[in-house]
Amino acid sequence: MLGAGRVAAAARRVGGSLESLGRRPSGAVITGGYAAPVPRPAATVPETPRSPRAARSRAASPRPADAGAGDAAPGTQRIQAVDRAIALLKSVAASATPPTVLELARDCGINRSTAWRLLRTLEHHGLVDRDPITQRYTVGYGAITVAAAVTDDALVRRVRPLLAKLATVTGESVTLAVAKRFNLVYVDQVDPPNVMVPNWLEKPLPLHATSGGKAFLAWLGPDERDAVLPDELARYTPHTVTDRERLDREFAEVRRVGYALCAREYEEFSSGASAAVLNTRQYPIAVINVWGPAPRNPVKRLHEIGRAAVQTAEEVRALLD
Repeated sequence: MLGAGRVAAAARRVGGSLESLGRRPSGAVITGGYAAPVPRPAATVPETPRSPRAARSRAASPRPADAGAGDAAPGTQRIQAVDRAIALLKSVAASATPPTVLELARDCGINRSTAWRLLRTLEHHGLVDRDPITQRYTVGYGAITVAAAVTDDALVRRVRPLLAKLATVTGESVTLAVAKRFNLVYVDQVDPPNVMVPNWLEKPLPLHATSGGKAFLAWLGPDERDAVLPDELARYTPHTVTDRERLDREFAEVRRVGYALCAREYEEFSSGASAAVLNTRQYPIAVINVWGPAPRNPVKRLHEIGRAAVQTAEEVRALLD
């Protein structure tokens, strides 16, 4: 009798275990002895009210979907409204004539009402100015304060890798000059390894007798060139060009090919090639210069260096845009 009771108890335990194995887990159905997951609608959870501060914080946090263009670098986050406002500001600055809100919206690919609201915000901060009669926009005086804070160090940090690459390619010294009023100031210099070269930083150089000066002058208007150049041009070597008509022909060639040459014109022992970095209005804002010993750089090689300088100038322009 005792043995029969034990057998019955064991059977009950085994039956309970089999029953537990046969139960369907939540969200699954038994098929041939295996649980296959079946999608179930998610339970609706009532949303807890957020505080106004939390709602504002959530709305202000950058999201990947906020990136306006698809050209953002991987891993970066951008705010669409800021992207669009900057695009409008750049479009105003690049326009040859003051544009209307419709022209700006079309140029930037923005809805007209959105463009109007963003322009009103920029106008409030003085970054753009709107003519009350023509309703056309120009860059505002508030932008002057922002631009005045820019230093050459910021430009040098961004451009130096490109200068170093050009120095490696050409094997010569590369300098960066920036336009200050109607003159050039040399703000950075990258020299190839194991080469002794003079230091040109912060040294005033004549515009008409250097490739950098010619590249700069070529993109100025005739009246501006007349105001910059003295009536009598100094001669530094027998090769210095001092005839204004000949210089004007050289400037036309510079605008055609994109670079200027200097073959023993400032110093007998050095020659160079330069290309200007132009803004959206085709005005020179900086100049890329390559200098080296004249015997090592005949005119044929200077043309090759000039084309390389043009490519670097275009890369700098793209970097600044």
